[in-house]
Amino acid sequence: MRTRALALVVVGLLAVGGCTGHRADRGRPPAPDVTSAPATTGTPPSGVPSPDGPPVGQSSATMTVGGMERTYRVYRPAGLPDPAPLVIVLHGAAGTGQQAEQSYGWDAQADAGKFLVAYPDGVRRTWNADPDCCGVAARDNVDDVGFITRLAGSFGPLVDARRVYATGISNGALLSYRLACETDVFAAIGPVAGTMINDCPHPRPLSIMHIHGTADPTVRYDGEPGRRANGGAGSRLPAKIDGPAVPDLIARWREIDRCAAPVVKTSGAVTTSTAACADGRAVDLITVAGAGHQWPGSRPAPVAQRLLGLDAPSTALRATPALWTFFAAHPRA
Repeated sequence: MRTRALALVVVGLLAVGGCTGHRADRGRPPAPDVTSAPATTGTPPSGVPSPDGPPVGQSSATMTVGGMERTYRVYRPAGLPDPAPLVIVLHGAAGTGQQAEQSYGWDAQADAGKFLVAYPDGVRRTWNADPDCCGVAARDNVDDVGFITRLAGSFGPLVDARRVYATGISNGALLSYRLACETDVFAAIGPVAGTMINDCPHPRPLSIMHIHGTADPTVRYDGEPGRRANGGAGSRLPAKIDGPAVPDLIARWREIDRCAAPVVKTSGAVTTSTAACADGRAVDLITVAGAGHQWPGSRPAPVAQRLLGLDAPSTALRATPALWTFFAAHPRA
């Protein structure tokens, strides 16, 4: 059991660097399974679906995509407006929706901002961001784009379609970039400690706030190979790090979004580079000096950090309120 747990943690630290060019040997993503069972909009702890969407507080539900039952959690604050924004939070590899809900503070932020939060679960704790990453989901070409897209649309009139957002860490951040490239659902994404590895030949402009530590050893800020990388596609658990420097990736998205020159401000360890773009969009990069592979401002886990060599969360920035402030200011144009 200890060996299996350690293996899961290692997978959780696997993420990949970005590759912005098209590669002909990449397989096409699977089409969403539109014939699958309809999604439930919310399941209270009793398991009885609610006709009015998810109940107030924490709940869980399932939907079937690509012949596979997928699970997710939802948090609905009291006093939710109609319609409301939706934030989808994507855990890192080896994480779960429940772990993300407990670790990153999005429920409390939803109480303050009055929005719905969904926490989907990856297959075997991984997301298919690309054939090169990550783990079982990538190896088996799981339709995570179809799952997250259907999840985003499963709440009906409860959710404002112009204010749907995705954020995630590590493997979840990688998937957020793939969603940005392959869907038109999201007004903005908020990748944390990740990069873009997927092909993205025809990106649709959207707002981005990317948060990254300069000392991240897994998805390196300078784009050099990170630790725990392997050969990617074809490996038993694909996880390849091969990407550009984070500033170069953000510069590419500023070109896509037709942005003005960024304005750069530094306060202590945190440097924020903000670019105003066409149609009210923005592309921001928040760099945290000395921060590792973690969610800044998240709940620390000192025992796991010590035993497994995990990076401690930076206290120089609270990523969750920063992301929500950005999301709230940038609905879909």
